[in-house]
Amino acid sequence: MAVDFSRVRILIVDDNGYMLTILRTILHGFGIKQIFESKDPADAFDLVRSDSVDIIITDYQMEILDGLDFVRLVRTADDSPNPLVPIIMLSAYSEKSKVMAARDAGVTEFCCKPVTAKEMFSKIASVINEPRPFIRNKNYFGPDRRRANAGGPAYKGAERRKARQKVAAESDAATDAPETGAGEA
Repeated sequence: MAVDFSRVRILIVDDNGYMLTILRTILHGFGIKQIFESKDPADAFDLVRSDSVDIIITDYQMEILDGLDFVRLVRTADDSPNPLVPIIMLSAYSEKSKVMAARDAGVTEFCCKPVTAKEMFSKIASVINEPRPFIRNKNYFGPDRRRANAGGPAYKGAERRKARQKVAAESDAATDAPETGAGEA
């Protein structure tokens, strides 16, 4: 089945001109015609405010305003026109702390450099075909950081939410309690 990306509008934010060229070439190969580019995250935010974009692809490490700051700006600035826009972050640094920092800033997908066409296609298809609900609390706004395990085994570990922990504990206590039959003392 062919995928039609011709109407998708993508903004690439990367201070490396060579990387912009690589990404533009990959995206054109997917049939994406409307590609905006910016080497400066502040200019990119102005572009987000003036033009409608469907997906943002941004680098993690840039001068002055880095990718994390740019993501937070798009997600939480009062004048951000679309805080729900999917954001794919690229980085040559793939250690767990960097991925978690990107996730906690509100990134939708994370892609390690060197980027391949296959990986980029997968990330773009994911943000289009499997959008995640957004969460807002006092410390975070962005896509749900927990990923559903569709079709996989149910998670058996400790729950993060206190209400769920209490329900699980009550359920376990009821299941672990010995059953007593009629006539037993």
